Parts: sequence; C-alpha cells; structure tokens
Amino acid sequence: MCTQPESLEAKLQLVREGIKSYPDFPTQGILFRDIFPLLQDPKAFSAVIDLFEDHLRKTFPQIDLIVGLDARGFLFGPSLAQRFGIGFVPVRKKGKLPGPTVSASYSLEYGQAEVEIQCDAIQANQKIVIVDDLIATGGTLAAACELLNKMKADILECLLVIEIKALNGIKKLGSVPVYVLVRY
Repeated sequence: MCTQPESLEAKLQLVREGIKSYPDFPTQGILFRDIFPLLQDPKAFSAVIDLFEDHLRKTFPQIDLIVGLDARGFLFGPSLAQRFGIGFVPVRKKGKLPGPTVSASYSLEYGQAEVEIQCDAIQANQKIVIVDDLIATGGTLAAACELLNKMKADILECLLVIEIKALNGIKKLGSVPVYVLVRY
C-alpha cells in the first residue's frame, strides 16, 4: 500500500502540539514556550527539520552555510546543514570559542551581553541561513546578524521555530527576512 507524505499542515500541527507552555517561568508573568518536547519526539523533531528544509529548497537555489545561535540553534542547525550537505557554524556567547573571534554586543533587560563567531568560520559573500529556536525581544538574533554583516556574509534568512509577536523582536532585524513555524 502506498502512503502519502505528511502534509505541510500536519507537520505544522505536530510542531504546535510539541511545544509546551509553562506559566510564570522563569519569573511571574512570563509564559515560557518550551521546545524540548519537540526533541523528545522523533516525528516532531523531523517535522521541524522537514519544514525548514522544504521552505529553504523552494526559496533559495544556493546556501553555503547554516549558522546556529547558542544554544538552541545548535539543536536544529546541524541536522538542517546535514540535509543540505553543507557546514554548520556556531555563534556563541562571549568567551566560549577558541581562537580569534569577532563579537557583537546587545542589550539585556539589565545590562549588556556579547556573542562571538570564529574569524575564519565565514568567508565574504557566503550565503548564510541563521537558525534559532525562538525570537522574543530579538537582541541575540540582531547581534548575530551584525556579526555576519561585519564578516560581509550574505544573510539569506533567519529560521525560527517560534516567534513571540507581542515583543516585536523581528523589528530589530530590519530588512533581514524571517521564516517562522509557530507564532504566539
């Protein structure tokens, strides 16, 4: 008997159902969206990667590298890069990468933070897709875009599992295109 591949909507539904919500975590008034249940379910995790892959193959004829943000972008990025037969590059919190790095700072609620990338990880004009689990205020993702712009990379798009729309983080990315699976 022949079976049809799961539809786009069925895969999106599997992803939506796999995200768990925790009220008042980590502090009162925050509704935390947890992607870890997606990792516990091989079908849900595959659905995320399938959806990202399908979108990218339809949208971009060439991608040179997948860049993942510390730490949850590391969960999705390598699997996606493997599907395309291309490399994966991490953007990490300051002080976590060996060798020479390029850094960019961003604002937190109470202070500043920095992200870094190794100087030799990206070549000018490489076509890059950035992957992370979630965009809330957009600070980390905007800093990663700044890093890649410093390195003269061609940022094709940012892929996200979740967007928290009320926090308007996507506005911090300016003209960088964004593809999101689930919006809250």
